Amino acid sequence: MLACINPAKPKQRWPMARSLRALSLGILIAGFAPLSQAAEFKVRSVATELRDNVYVLNARINYTFSDEAQRALQSGIPLIILMDIGVERQRSWLWNKEVATLQQGYLLLYHALTKKYIINNLNSGAQHNYNSLTATLSTLGQVTNLPLIDKGLIEEDERYQVNLRVYLDIESLPAPMRPLAYLSSDWRLSSDWYSWPLQQ
Repeated sequence: MLACINPAKPKQRWPMARSLRALSLGILIAGFAPLSQAAEFKVRSVATELRDNVYVLNARINYTFSDEAQRALQSGIPLIILMDIGVERQRSWLWNKEVATLQQGYLLLYHALTKKYIINNLNSGAQHNYNSLTATLSTLGQVTNLPLIDKGLIEEDERYQVNLRVYLDIESLPAPMRPLAYLSSDWRLSSDWYSWPLQQ
């Protein structure tokens, strides 16, 4: 009597084959899918110039909010962005000496009734409205002729350096949100320090 060995039926291999095809297709599609922009604050360019005996600052900054920060803003939670600026006298053998510091603050708010985004300059009190978050952040990222330091505080034979960074102020969030914001990378939005020589 001959023993009969039944070969594996092709249909038993189909589920795995279908899974592999689906996985390959998924990877292919993912390769062409647009990637969402990473949330970050980045200082792109800076310059200083002397105007009427006052050095002024011009800068270009990219602001990209996380989805979490955007949802909070659109839910009516105000967000504050701070810009820290320092002027230092450079020294060869000692630590640089701080000559002046400045903090510029901006409050961002979304008004659901008018569907407008608002930038309120916390230093000057100036307020402007925008139709989209893109336009709001684009305007916020263009710093023009910001008074920095009086020429009388600068010694002509010394070298000076200006340092700048921008960040989202977690401390200004509502108290119930802060513990999560401290732990979540979605809320830790800050640029690196950007340094450049003061043009004399």
